[in-house]
Amino acid sequence: MHMHRDGAEPQIVSIVGSSGAGKTTLLERLIPELNKRGLRVGTVKHDVHGFEMDKPGKDSYRHKHAGAAMTILSSPVGIGLVMDTDHDFALNELLPFFSGVDIILTEGYKRENYPKIEVFRKEVHPEPLCAGDKNLIALVSDTPLDLPIPRFLPKDIKGLADFLIQQFFHTQGRIQGYY
Repeated sequence: MHMHRDGAEPQIVSIVGSSGAGKTTLLERLIPELNKRGLRVGTVKHDVHGFEMDKPGKDSYRHKHAGAAMTILSSPVGIGLVMDTDHDFALNELLPFFSGVDIILTEGYKRENYPKIEVFRKEVHPEPLCAGDKNLIALVSDTPLDLPIPRFLPKDIKGLADFLIQQFFHTQGRIQGYY
């Protein structure tokens, strides 16, 4: 029951919000909900501070630190990629890594020109970060706000998944074998 998109590039939607607003938690709930509906989901976590995916002492770490520009970890259950870059990749530069995916949900990238869903908790930040952004398509918040976009309660994951499918797959006639 996979939704075919006729070779179209994956739809990108950025989940944005202040640190501690609940972006990761939302993604953890939204991904399985979209999977249930036949979407193949890719994710990108943007961390401006950098990170270490490979742990010291492991072979991949030793390859990388011996000077390999790129190290791929391959196993029967997964593949990981660690690669040097000379800049912080824009989302469109990451697309080649996502074959066979219908939608890419990113955590972060609030400055890029892709549709955004902001997770907003007024205890964490007084105002939504992206209130004036033309790419903001929805808000996930317990707080009623006067914005001209749909607002979903944090627990309404099904409603948010319905919204995404309607927004990006249903209206464009790309949906097959669903509904």
